[in-house]
Amino acid sequence: MSKELNEDQLAELRDDLLHLQEQLREMLAQDEASKPVQLDQQLVGRLSRMDAIQQQEMAKANRQQSERRRVTIRRALESIAKDDYGFCHSCDEPIGYPRLKARPDTPLCLRCQEGAERDH
Repeated sequence: MSKELNEDQLAELRDDLLHLQEQLREMLAQDEASKPVQLDQQLVGRLSRMDAIQQQEMAKANRQQSERRRVTIRRALESIAKDDYGFCHSCDEPIGYPRLKARPDTPLCLRCQEGAERDH
């Protein structure tokens, strides 16, 4: 655990991660928008079908993003269990509580995150 975090903060962040994990699980379980567009749907025309395909692709991208977030949440919970939560995966410095509260599954401190975003 990061020396920057006290026990109450760690417990709160763990609860936040568990809540996020459950929200994503429910959202993915209810996700019907990514079903393939049926060729025999009663659509008004070609543009309506194109719109339906575009919506399907957006839903698919959202689902993939949610799946990636589930992985980062799982890894954060594993880090808590191993008592190494709250450290940047890049520079190994403590990640501050405000950043973890905003994004409890983040693997990077703000400085390393900004550097990673500049590199892309």
